[in-house]
Amino acid sequence: MNPSPGEFFVDGLRLAYREQGCGPLLLILPGNTASSACHSGELDYFGACFRCVAPDFRGIGRSERLPIWPDEWYQHCAHDMAALLAHLGEQQCIVMGTSGGAIVALWMAILYPQSVCAVIADSTLAAYPPAWLHRVMGMRAERSPGQIHFWQGAHGDDWAQVVEADTAMLRWIAEHGGHIFDDRLGEICCPVLVTTSLGDTMLPDIRTSQLDLIAAIRDSRLFLAKVGDHPLMWSNPEEFRRAVNAFLAGVAAG
Repeated sequence: MNPSPGEFFVDGLRLAYREQGCGPLLLILPGNTASSACHSGELDYFGACFRCVAPDFRGIGRSERLPIWPDEWYQHCAHDMAALLAHLGEQQCIVMGTSGGAIVALWMAILYPQSVCAVIADSTLAAYPPAWLHRVMGMRAERSPGQIHFWQGAHGDDWAQVVEADTAMLRWIAEHGGHIFDDRLGEICCPVLVTTSLGDTMLPDIRTSQLDLIAAIRDSRLFLAKVGDHPLMWSNPEEFRRAVNAFLAGVAAG
C-alpha cells in the first residue's frame, strides 16, 4: 500500500506529511537530516493497526524550506505537530520518534500532555554533549556517497541546504551547552518506551546516557538490543517492533 500525501499550514508555512492505515493515530517522526520518505517500512508495518502519519518538519523533505531554522528548533517542531493533530481532527496520539524525532516526541509530551498518550523514543539522548555534537558535524562534512544518496532520497536535489541548516541548529545547541530539555523531562506524565542498541556507533556512552534518560522520566522503561546500530528502528527492525508492540499492548490494556 502506498501512503497518501497531505499538507497543512503553520505560521504561513506549508508542511507535508504521508499517511497510511486506519485506527488510533500514530505519529512517526523522522530524525535529523531524515524525512517521511525514509519511513515507508514503518508506515507499512504499523499502518496495519494504526492511522500512521509521518510528517516532514518545517524546512525538510517535501515541506517548505526555511532560510534559517529557528532557535529551540525541537520545541518549534512540537508546536507544529500539535497543529498537525488539529488538522487531522484528532484529540490524542501515540508518538514514535527516532533520534532527533524522539526529541520532538518528548517535547510534545512536555508541551501538550493532554494530546500525547504514549511515546516511543528510539536512539536518542537526554542531552547533547558539545564534543559529541562537533564529532557529528565533522562526520556530516565528509559528504560520503552513502550520505549523499540518503539525503537526496530524503529531501531532493537541495539536500545540502537542509543538511547545512540542520547542522547550524546543532551548532547553536553546542554553543549553549548541549541542553535540549531544560530539565523538563520530569513533567512527562504519559508512558514512555526508550529503545536503543548497545551497538549504536553514533550515540555516546550508551549505558549511562540511556539510564540518565529513563531516570528523568517518571513512567519510563528501557529496551536495549544487543544487535543493531543507529537507529535501532532501522538497523534491527524485528526486535524494535517486538518491543514496541509489547509496550503498546500494555498501554492499551491500561
